[in-house]
Amino acid sequence: MKVLVLTGPESSGKSWLARLIQQHFGGLVVGEYVRHFIDQVRRDTCYGDISTIARGQLAWEDAARDAQPALLILDTHLLSNLLWSRLLFGECPAWIEPALLARRYDLHLLLDPADVPWIDDGQRCQPHLAERQAFHQACQSWLQAQRQVFEPLGGDWDTRRQAAFDCVERWLAG
Repeated sequence: MKVLVLTGPESSGKSWLARLIQQHFGGLVVGEYVRHFIDQVRRDTCYGDISTIARGQLAWEDAARDAQPALLILDTHLLSNLLWSRLLFGECPAWIEPALLARRYDLHLLLDPADVPWIDDGQRCQPHLAERQAFHQACQSWLQAQRQVFEPLGGDWDTRRQAAFDCVERWLAG
């Protein structure tokens, strides 16, 4: 099983691209547990929710891993929980980063928020590009510091779709 993670700030095309990659290459997509959580509780999240959300994300990921697809596509992973917790609450539960580092992720596609519009879907909270750029930089810094394999993706929707397809095709062939 090869594990692909889409990461980066909100409204950069992770969910959209995960579906397109699945349609083109096959595999199994794991969505964002936090969206499900917010739909269920119908309120803003608080620091006390972070562990519940992270455990939910891991449970979805584990169920998908148990299915042993040739390609596992993660719309997100615990890096988002880690960074959002730090951004919103100034701290993160201590267990999250070690849990993230204990798992194998083969390739991260890091999506840049520039060149695509922010879309308000009722759950997003960073309408300003500078905020999304800072989150993007935090993702990149963490991936680099932890020596994770990643490919940056940017450009308009068509450019990032084609770049993702090219990257995944090379990666799967390798």
